[in-house]
Amino acid sequence: MPNYAFPREMRLLTSEEYNQVFKKPVRAGAKGMLILACRSQNNCSTPRLGLVVPKKVLKRAVWRNRVKRLVRESFRLSQDSLPNVDLVFLAKPGIGDISNRDLSSTLVRLWAQISRQLGNQRS
Repeated sequence: MPNYAFPREMRLLTSEEYNQVFKKPVRAGAKGMLILACRSQNNCSTPRLGLVVPKKVLKRAVWRNRVKRLVRESFRLSQDSLPNVDLVFLAKPGIGDISNRDLSSTLVRLWAQISRQLGNQRS
């Protein structure tokens, strides 16, 4: 039975972990969003997620929290299909105009794209 939890071990927590992803990422993007991914350096058995939703892109905390909540939920449901990678979700201008349904479907497509790209890459 799949485990759909999102514990602390599945999050990027420190700036060093984020910097590892920013150094040499695999990219997947759509309107208003970008996902960066790299192979996990910590020998984790699960994918890990980090979120970057700046105040410059979405002014109100309610709007930023909506995007973060949707991204976490999509990641939580897709974690079994993802390889053991570190992922960083970056919000870009225009993300506030995307509906919840469109955002969720786009994220599912981007998770699959990242899985394909890193599945073809051998490191």
